[in-house]
Amino acid sequence: MLEVDVRLSEHDIVRPDLAGWRRQRLPKPWDQRPIDVVPDWVCEVLSPSTMRHDRLTKARLYREAGVPSLWLIDPEARLLEAFQLRDESWVEAARCGDEDTLAIPPFGVIDLEVARLFPPE
Repeated sequence: MLEVDVRLSEHDIVRPDLAGWRRQRLPKPWDQRPIDVVPDWVCEVLSPSTMRHDRLTKARLYREAGVPSLWLIDPEARLLEAFQLRDESWVEAARCGDEDTLAIPPFGVIDLEVARLFPPE
């Protein structure tokens, strides 16, 4: 789903750049706004104007809500950072550039060509 409001707690509603849910956890999201189910995966695309907010505030909110996987994509640096929630802390699962092809949680069953996340140079 692309840019939908997600209620993480009574007072915290966020709008991730991308978010994903396992179908069994959110089988029919089409008419829910905001979505009241914590995502299984969130991706934030960093920009100079949002980088600090995404890395600090939103990452903290996602951690506190129990989001299992967080990706931060920096299009300028052509870098993907993937984190997994372990014991209430973010643990780096992958840090890769556009030259890499690898399986990245939570999509560990496919090899992702990281360059496909960015526009051509």
